[in-house]
Amino acid sequence: MVSLIYISGYGYIFKAILTNFKRGSLTPSNDDGEKFPAHPVTNQHAQGFAKDGGCNPTELSAYLLKDLKRTGTSSLVMIRNNKIVVERYWKDHQAFIPQNSFSMAKGILAMLVGCAIDDGYITSEDQLISEFLPAYKDSTYGKYLTFKHLLTMQAGMDWDEEYHHPFAPNAKQYFVDDLSEQTLSVEVKEMPGKKYEYQSVSTQLLGLTLKAAIGKDLADYLSERIWKPLGMEFPAKWSTDEKGLEKAFCCIHASPVDFAKIGQLILQDGNWNGRQIISKSYIQRMLTPTNENDAFCYSVWADDDHNLKHRFFYGFLGQFIIMVPEKNMVIVKTGLSDDLKVDDKLRPCQVRLLIDELKDLT
Repeated sequence: MVSLIYISGYGYIFKAILTNFKRGSLTPSNDDGEKFPAHPVTNQHAQGFAKDGGCNPTELSAYLLKDLKRTGTSSLVMIRNNKIVVERYWKDHQAFIPQNSFSMAKGILAMLVGCAIDDGYITSEDQLISEFLPAYKDSTYGKYLTFKHLLTMQAGMDWDEEYHHPFAPNAKQYFVDDLSEQTLSVEVKEMPGKKYEYQSVSTQLLGLTLKAAIGKDLADYLSERIWKPLGMEFPAKWSTDEKGLEKAFCCIHASPVDFAKIGQLILQDGNWNGRQIISKSYIQRMLTPTNENDAFCYSVWADDDHNLKHRFFYGFLGQFIIMVPEKNMVIVKTGLSDDLKVDDKLRPCQVRLLIDELKDLT
């Protein structure tokens, strides 16, 4: 049986069991950063948010607290007008304890694409990836793939997104030793740009292409272009496979207060203390929903149906960075549960709940 599993290409399952078992958890969690190799994301000249006079009010609503408990919340941070209004931690977490972004990393990677365009490594998000990964020049449909197709989940790859059984490609992606080999083996099955289909392999391919374009590790570029300029309070790390390739589709381990700075940078159109970190025009394009899915932008989710229009980064187990421009508000919530109800556009309903419950706190 063991030999059959290896021959069938599922040998990573044994790694998954051993990796999780030795750390005491049998499933992925938002504080599992020690289970995997990682590249450091260094900070410099750390500077925290100012504290609002009403920081940590004695009362969050009983309704909100009940929902936070139900979804295994480990942290809740709310920024208003660039000041911390709420900063709460549960389950022995603290500000300095890094937590797994999961797919929020997809949005951060999209920001790095904007940086690479600004730096001249990429001409635009419409550039073909085959200019950096020549193997795609010979692909029937892959030769048409652009950065934008990968950013907007319109790549048309032969991949079924599934999180709940060990033989799914996502499980293999999380534990496999060679992400590049897995990613490049996935065929582009149809013409890119024709339809939306959420596929983590698209982001991993985006990470491979971006790394080829900039000629350095993604973690180093994240440190250089975002972590240091924003004066992040704490260093972070980006999980890798055994060959040192970042898991571009997930797994940036950082402090919730530093994730909040990511949201604040977006709210400020890419400007930080008078310095344009990412061009305003790119940020605007990054936050514009696609024609194929008005709830999705460049790896960032959108909700223009709510009375307070907002954008948010969304990760497995309920990780959010929420930006509400009208309130000049950023909300970060991290958690340990995937028991999240979603709307008809697959947006987690908890995002609206957080906005509604926190919007009037000052």
